Amino acid sequence: MLKADNIVSLRQYYAVILIVWFCILVLIARYFQIQIISFDTYKKKANTNRIRKITTNAPRGLILDRNGEILVDNNPTYVLIAIPGELSQKGEKFGLISNIIGLDSNMVSKNYKKYYRGKFIPTRLAKDLTFEQVSKLEENKFDLKGIYYQQFPERYFPSKIRASHVLGYVKEVDKEIRKSLFSREEYELGDMVGWNGLEKKYEKYLKGSRGVYFYQFDAYGREMGKVTDLKPQPADPGQNIITTLDLNIQHDVENLMKNKKGVILVGISKSGEILAAVSSPDFRPDLFTGRMSENEWKNVLFHPEKPLINRFNQGLYPPGSIVKMITQSRLLQNQNFNPDEVYKCEGNYQFGDRLFGCWREKGHGDMNLSSAIINSCDIYFYKTINYYDLDMLSESFKMFGFGKITNVDILNESSGIVPSSRFMNQRYGNFGWSKGAILNICIGQGEILVTPIQVLNFTNLLATNGSAGTPHFVMVDNLPQNVEPKLNLEVWSQIKQDMENVIIHENGTGKIANPYLKNARVFGKTGTAENPHGKDHAWFIGWISFKRELYSVVVLMENAGSGGTKAAPIAQQVFKSIYKHTIKQEKL
Repeated sequence: MLKADNIVSLRQYYAVILIVWFCILVLIARYFQIQIISFDTYKKKANTNRIRKITTNAPRGLILDRNGEILVDNNPTYVLIAIPGELSQKGEKFGLISNIIGLDSNMVSKNYKKYYRGKFIPTRLAKDLTFEQVSKLEENKFDLKGIYYQQFPERYFPSKIRASHVLGYVKEVDKEIRKSLFSREEYELGDMVGWNGLEKKYEKYLKGSRGVYFYQFDAYGREMGKVTDLKPQPADPGQNIITTLDLNIQHDVENLMKNKKGVILVGISKSGEILAAVSSPDFRPDLFTGRMSENEWKNVLFHPEKPLINRFNQGLYPPGSIVKMITQSRLLQNQNFNPDEVYKCEGNYQFGDRLFGCWREKGHGDMNLSSAIINSCDIYFYKTINYYDLDMLSESFKMFGFGKITNVDILNESSGIVPSSRFMNQRYGNFGWSKGAILNICIGQGEILVTPIQVLNFTNLLATNGSAGTPHFVMVDNLPQNVEPKLNLEVWSQIKQDMENVIIHENGTGKIANPYLKNARVFGKTGTAENPHGKDHAWFIGWISFKRELYSVVVLMENAGSGGTKAAPIAQQVFKSIYKHTIKQEKL
């Protein structure tokens, strides 16, 4: 047998042995790094393929009326979601979804792009699935790898009232909305966020905390059960909030404002609690739940009466004669003024080169301060402007909360306008206006603009001698500080006496508002505000006193005409509603 000589040198042999051992040591070191040093890291990566984190939406807190009746609740609905990292051939999958449960594949694809935020983050494809659709998904789940469904708590409104501008609404968080949120890390795409009204103001209390659960899946994406070594975190529901609204009074005032345009506000004068608030026209409270058709949405969005605008919080109106008590208070603070002095109303008044008229063209005859309030005479107030200047009058308006927000717990409140000499100089120039501007402002016309919520606060202050709480819609402990107008007790008493006579005197402009209720006293003032954009606005303000409680009422009828003939009759019905439901509640 032939043998070949070993031509490998000993040196080469040792070099090969060294290389082999080096490679073995590298493999051992790498193995040690993977299995020991980086164990946690690779375990997490492995679990990412095996374990899926499922987040669940927390039910939002309920919104209740003052007596515990549910105004806003949660209704479970189903949403269709996808895990992008598990999807293959998305177009085919979306087409298959369309064939199986009848959803538009283009809509599904559009939602996928809209809500996509990461490869392994659930992405919403559709919502409000029916039970039949969910059943078909379950039957075909092996053909729909990466497609799932889960329950989602959606807002619904079980009560008989709308209160849409008070309760507000929620919106789905998409990419654009999420960018605008202050605490964006707390929201995922597809979550609901309060976007208006109480839903927005009390969002941090209502929203709750999401739940987290961990499930095992095999290589085919089939669920293999919960992961036992990872502790789940159940969803924490949001807190309930109790509003100051009275369901029955709110229902009555909503019915009074059907097919009308304007505002009704009802409140407890002392505390500032708001029992009812209507801004009409309004909208269905489920506007943003996704159940409204595109045509219905367009009808609301482009409606000429603008139902989305909250008139009691954002609407700006000239107040007209309802603020004559402010001018009255300014006159009574002047020691040289005599409230019993008579001025004759001939129906018009010449001031400079302008002729100012009274609402009653033939005039009221001889008027003192009290009869001027009762008859709502304009000429009397024209003839007494020498007892104050514009800035003094402006200060009196601001003392009652006009020209600033009330801090009511509905956001985006308008502050209104209270003209001063500085304001007039900025708007018209130092020589572009004259003292004649005071003639308009002293009777609530001209440049002054107010919101109905400011007017409610003003009414509360009149009823309580300036010690009313800030208007609010939710029962809370710490209210923002309200204004506190300081007047002599004699001035308060005179204002109240005159406002009661507006209701009970035979010449009172608000006598139609008298509900003639047993053991009740009613105070009020009407106003007809000239509107440069159309027909006059009709105002009524006042309060009813019974059972040692005071209840304030504000009625504004846009473009309706006279306050005494249009707003006062509605106020009468509101007084009756307050009386009826308050007495009924006491008997329960």
